[in-house]
Amino acid sequence: MKFNKWTLGLAAVGAVSMASAVRADEAKLSQVQTALSNTTISGYVDVSVNYVAGSQPERGYYNYPDYRDQFSLDTVTISLDKPLDDSPWASGYHIDLNAGNRALNALYSYTATQGLAVRQAYVTLRTPVGNGIDWKVGAMDGVTGYEGNTAWANPNYSRSFGYAINPASYVGLIGTYKICDAVSFTGGLLNRGYMMGYGQNDNNLSSFDYLASVSLTAPDSWGFLKGSSLNLQTIQGFDNNAVDNYSINGTLSTPLAGLKVGFAWDRLQSLAYGADGDVWGLYSTFQATDKLSFALRGEIIDSKDLYLLAPTEFAPYNSFGIPGKGEEITATVAYNLWANVLTRAEIRWDHAENGPAFATNGGGEGAGVDNQFTFVLNVVYKF
Repeated sequence: MKFNKWTLGLAAVGAVSMASAVRADEAKLSQVQTALSNTTISGYVDVSVNYVAGSQPERGYYNYPDYRDQFSLDTVTISLDKPLDDSPWASGYHIDLNAGNRALNALYSYTATQGLAVRQAYVTLRTPVGNGIDWKVGAMDGVTGYEGNTAWANPNYSRSFGYAINPASYVGLIGTYKICDAVSFTGGLLNRGYMMGYGQNDNNLSSFDYLASVSLTAPDSWGFLKGSSLNLQTIQGFDNNAVDNYSINGTLSTPLAGLKVGFAWDRLQSLAYGADGDVWGLYSTFQATDKLSFALRGEIIDSKDLYLLAPTEFAPYNSFGIPGKGEEITATVAYNLWANVLTRAEIRWDHAENGPAFATNGGGEGAGVDNQFTFVLNVVYKF
C-alpha cells in the first residue's frame, strides 16, 4: 500500500486526537478517583428469629410485625460516607441504603415493611462561624430519643415504646454548633409530611416543624462520671395541626467498671386532638468482658388517649396496641464469638393494665390476653 503526504498527515492528526481523548478520559477518571478517595463503604447484615409465646400480636404489634414466629432478614444496610475534614469550608455526604423486612423505615410497622429504601441521603457542609456550624441537608435519621435507627447499636434488639413516639427519620436542614467538648446545640427546619415515626405524618399538611436540641457531656475532670451525657430535645409545629415531641434522656457512668445506667422520658402531644402520652424508660448496660455484655430495659406507658391519633378501627387502643397504661421489661445478652459478628438473645415481657391487648392465636381484636412474652435470637455481621 502506498502512502502519500496527505495520508500520513491524516494519520498523524488521528493519532494526536486519540492521544488527546485518552488524556481526557484519564483526566476524568482522575477527577472521579479524587472525588471518591475519601469515601468509605461500610454496612451490616441483620437477621433474627423470634417466637411469641402463647399469643400473637394484634394488627402486627409494632415491635414484632408480620414476620413474627419465623426467621427474618431484618435489614441489609450499605453505607457510603465522606466525612467532613478540618477545613473551614468542608463538605461531604452520607448515604444509607436499606433492604429487608425493616427496610422502609428501619424501625417498626403495623405490617411487614419488606422492600428497598434510601434511609439516609444528605449533604454535609461547614460554615466557619465561630467554632464552625456543621449542616446536614437532605433525608436523615432523627436526633431525638434514647434509641436510634441502627438496630445493632441500641442496647436491646426490640424497639422501645419511647422510640415509637419520636420521629425516626425526616427531610430537612439541621445545623450543629459545638461550643466546647461539653456543650453543643442543634436546630433545624423539617418537612412535616415526611416524619416516619409516629406523630408528624399528615401528608396533607405543608407547614414546617422546628427542631431544637442541646447536648451536655461530662468532661474528664469529673472522675468516674466522665463521658456521661444529657440530651434535651423537642420538635414543635407551632400551629393547631401540630404533633409535638419532647424528649429528655441521658447516660451515666458509674464507679463500677463496665456498668452504665440510662434514663429516658418521651412525650407526644397533639394540639388538634387534645391528646397526649408519656413514656418513662430506664436502661442499664454491663460490659462484663470484651465479648460478653448484658442490657436491661424497663418502661412505663401512659398513653390512654393516643388512639385518637390512630385509625378509628384501632379504638379504644392507642398507637402501641395497648388500651391505656402498660409496661414492658426487656433483657438482652450479647456475645461476640466471631470476628465482626454480634449475637444477641433477648426475652421481652409486655403487659397491658386496662384490658387484653394481645390476641390469642385465631382470636379477634380484644379477645386475648394482657401479657405477652417474646423470645428473639439476633445475628449481625458488620463490615
